[in-house]
Amino acid sequence: MKIYDISMTIDEGMQVYKNKAEKKPVIVNVQNYSNAKNYESKLTLDVHTGTHLDAPLHMIDGGATIETIPLESLVGPARVLDLSHVEEGISRSDLEPFALQQGEWILLKTRNSASEEFDFNFVFLREDGAEYAKEIGLKGIGTDGLGIERAQPEYGTHRTLMANHILIVEGLRLKDVPAGNYFMVIAPLKLTGIEAAPARAFLIGS
Repeated sequence: MKIYDISMTIDEGMQVYKNKAEKKPVIVNVQNYSNAKNYESKLTLDVHTGTHLDAPLHMIDGGATIETIPLESLVGPARVLDLSHVEEGISRSDLEPFALQQGEWILLKTRNSASEEFDFNFVFLREDGAEYAKEIGLKGIGTDGLGIERAQPEYGTHRTLMANHILIVEGLRLKDVPAGNYFMVIAPLKLTGIEAAPARAFLIGS
């Protein structure tokens, strides 16, 4: 058995969406052994930091919040698809050769995983790829980009997936994971009433 940690490490120098300073995590030591009997730190964190699970509220007014997504939907079989050859957006034609199946979780491995710096031209899922996922009836899609789409003014990828109950995990790290089938665990922080949650994610393979 081999465990692949596919989560981003949270630290103050990590990549964040569009390199926005306000999205950077802040870790502050609030007490240490020079002034107390134990060591404690405070973390300020955007809920879309690093590896995270989106809920429909993120893109749909009145959409479901993060606590409505059951853990049962985040644990189970998943397939890593090698799309490292794609330069811009993943389209329907890129996905069709994989013979996707209804109820499947897929993880999109792209060139995004090769760098720990934010790339403004990161590989994303095009709206026609999301429409194909809807037609197939996928359970969820994970991407190694900090967003599942970019430069789509109406957020068609997010909204197509969310309106059809297809879960979205962003910010995976798949560089060292071979394409193939795995047992997946996505464990978001137990938050409530909001649109996303940071998550620890890993795959178990043989």
